[in-house]
Amino acid sequence: MKASGIAPPTIRAFRRAVHRVIGGDKGLISEASIEPAENLTQIEALPSKTEASLLNELVVIKLNGGLGTSMGLDRAKSLLPVKGSDTFLDFIARQILALRRERNSKQPAFYLMNSFSTRRDTLEYLRKYPDLDDDGTLDFLQSKVPKLDARSFEPISWPENPDLEWCPPGHGDLYPSIIASGLLDRFLDRGIKYLFVSNSDNLGATVDLRILSHLAETNASFLMEVTERTAADRKGGHLARRKSDGRLVLRESAQCPKEDEGEFQDITRHRYFNTNNLWLRLDHLRGELERNAGVIPLPLIRNVKTVDPRNADSPKVLQLESAMGAAIESFQRTTAVVVPRTRFSPVKTTSDLLALRSDAYVATPDHRLVLAESRKGQPPAIELDNHYKMLPEFDEAFGNAVSSLIGCDSLKITGKLRFSPGVICKGAVEFVNASGEVRVVAPGMYSNQRFQI
Repeated sequence: MKASGIAPPTIRAFRRAVHRVIGGDKGLISEASIEPAENLTQIEALPSKTEASLLNELVVIKLNGGLGTSMGLDRAKSLLPVKGSDTFLDFIARQILALRRERNSKQPAFYLMNSFSTRRDTLEYLRKYPDLDDDGTLDFLQSKVPKLDARSFEPISWPENPDLEWCPPGHGDLYPSIIASGLLDRFLDRGIKYLFVSNSDNLGATVDLRILSHLAETNASFLMEVTERTAADRKGGHLARRKSDGRLVLRESAQCPKEDEGEFQDITRHRYFNTNNLWLRLDHLRGELERNAGVIPLPLIRNVKTVDPRNADSPKVLQLESAMGAAIESFQRTTAVVVPRTRFSPVKTTSDLLALRSDAYVATPDHRLVLAESRKGQPPAIELDNHYKMLPEFDEAFGNAVSSLIGCDSLKITGKLRFSPGVICKGAVEFVNASGEVRVVAPGMYSNQRFQI
């Protein structure tokens, strides 16, 4: 790691994780050790009166290390067009610049946490927004850690492709990376006290002064935005409270013992999940780092994979990761705010992308991308089969002719289809092509029916 230029804070955090694995720590959180998180603050209950001057003390960081490989991308996912030719980065940049223009200020500060794979393309793209950079720097780098041989716990050797010997350490790497970059001290020296961090593929994660004001008024060290779990979120992580000390904790699916999966997936018991929209007090963060020798002691996430993800016969490896939101258990003063689903609209699949590109979502004057008012907070439920999982095939099927989905409750597409401009879907619509050959969906209204094309 030293030879590869990995910074000391990341090395310390990784060594700590390795020693825990060797010691038998599986990173599991049992149901018996926690209880549901209840009586959380609702965002609607926060005072509408806010203090705009707090924006002078805020830095916004977007996590931008993902390549979108699950959709067949080999560059930053944030460079995908989501409305016309506008990408995630266009919306993010314009949101920040609009906040600054409203107050004739250079605040809030703004940075990306890039990976080695996303940095060049991202910074090149953002040259079109010269005012976004206010101190000569727009980003800092997420680190990388070795994959471990699953039997020996030694760093894996894979001469066929040495790049595959490394993996991202999860977004919990935010903390060592922000220290190693020197940004934490620079922020505090500039009088910046608060951090808002979220994923770059979640355009619902915008600066909300009500939440920032609540963080300041409560003097909390860490605030997590959570939202209600639905049936679709049964396998996703949830917020809970640890019985031993009453602290809020985040439990991911990889941290759940098999015998507790029933309770884990019970959305009436564990009602809230982490949106990964987090707010922190930076002076409190530095204090916690000083108490722990420069490391935030995050819970361990063990992922067992193959060294070559495309080769199931390649050696088994452990990828040791941590979740940024898991730091909620590392601070004494923490809180969570329940927010509407509109603040959580990430793009993980082409189905998510189709919804965003459709008229079910609209761009606001302040450059947010939100559900159309008539949707009443509910996005269309979209299910695309494997023909559309990768971007090249998806774009070939839809191109610039994304169907109208503003009145669509659910859309299911099976088989090879090409959609013409002017396709309007209403209610529950299903398109099926069982022929194996490409067929065209003609323009027109399709409503509450299964259509054999």
